[in-house]
Amino acid sequence: MNAFAYKNGALHCEDVALARIAAEVGTPVFVYSSGAILARFRAYAAAFPDAHVCYALKANSNLAILRLLAREGAGADVVSGGELELALAAGVPSDKIVFSGVGKSRAEIRRAIEAGIGQINVESEAELGMLSETAAGLGKRVAVALRVNPDVDPKTHAKITTGKKENKFGVAIDAAPGLYARGSNLPGLRMVGFAVHIGSQLVDLAPYRSAFAALGRLTRDVRAQGLTVERLDLGGGLGIVYRDEAPPSIEAYAEAARREVGNLGCHLSLEPGRSLVGNAGALLASVILVKDGGKRFVVIDAAMNDLIRPTLYEAYHEILPIEEPAPGAPRKAADVVGPICETGDILASHRPLPDLREGSKVAILSAGAYGAVMASSYNARPLAAEVLVKGGEFAVVRPRQSIEELIARDRVPDWLGGPPTSRNRA
Repeated sequence: MNAFAYKNGALHCEDVALARIAAEVGTPVFVYSSGAILARFRAYAAAFPDAHVCYALKANSNLAILRLLAREGAGADVVSGGELELALAAGVPSDKIVFSGVGKSRAEIRRAIEAGIGQINVESEAELGMLSETAAGLGKRVAVALRVNPDVDPKTHAKITTGKKENKFGVAIDAAPGLYARGSNLPGLRMVGFAVHIGSQLVDLAPYRSAFAALGRLTRDVRAQGLTVERLDLGGGLGIVYRDEAPPSIEAYAEAARREVGNLGCHLSLEPGRSLVGNAGALLASVILVKDGGKRFVVIDAAMNDLIRPTLYEAYHEILPIEEPAPGAPRKAADVVGPICETGDILASHRPLPDLREGSKVAILSAGAYGAVMASSYNARPLAAEVLVKGGEFAVVRPRQSIEELIARDRVPDWLGGPPTSRNRA
């Protein structure tokens, strides 16, 4: 479903006018469509009927979105102890949680084992030893998948590529058989299979086919050594449309997996993130002023601290006024920028936009993934509010941070004359 569309001249999320949200909640505010999120999850569940679909929390970890997906039957892919606690708090069953990540601490590993999560994806020999020591010390046995690096170029942005040999993730695929055999002899571990994840925002199936084929060869080679391989974790990374991309369908993605590894008798799991929530969200902002002195700047109250993707990845996000322009209305190129004291605080460059003025509202689309979750309070800007829409109603699922709350994070020591309420407590 299309989460954002004009109805009677006004931009809506599902059946809620964005003007209503702006009036009641203020801006900047992230707006998410529950219907669009569920539609995408159901498409994955239908395309992979026998697989374990785990939502990758790093895309958007708002508790309401996690609860929405958990109630639909989604598992969770977590990459930190904090994300693990969020998944549990949202009601994701512990045995449907996969813990990935290249730098899990001993404390995080211990908590994951104690919580009884379904699988830990190990990414190095050192981590395998840490996991064995911790599990054995707790008298537990944990299911382990070895994440391999197949050295496949996903042909995506360099900063979101994870499956090339120069990336920090996984173990070299040539070393995987020996390390898998070693893990099979370590106390506290039950080696169950292999995992792979080659990058994010993939719009071509060819890299997937290469990675899945490598996973299939590895599985057959390890089984030939007499070892058991029960599970294959296919990772995530299916792209979405930001501008003019043409990502493959979920069904085509599933068919590619079936062709390469479907005949191995392994239980499959996958971890979509961006493709579930990316197009389901938008960042709603107000125009502060228009600066036109040869070059036109539309200055809005959202900034790189709210949505860092354009600054970090040179990413494109479509920007729409919430009042539908008249057919044939003139447009003029402008840079859409925030108020942060950085030249890089640009949301869009040379964008043809209709007439905008102080108080006009715009929606920055495709901001449901890696938007609020990567936000900061740089320039002492409070974090934006977040709203979840369902049909004709909406709810604030994260209130706007206040200046008082932002200030209250810090503590002034006694020797600087801090007031009692701001002094460090033991």
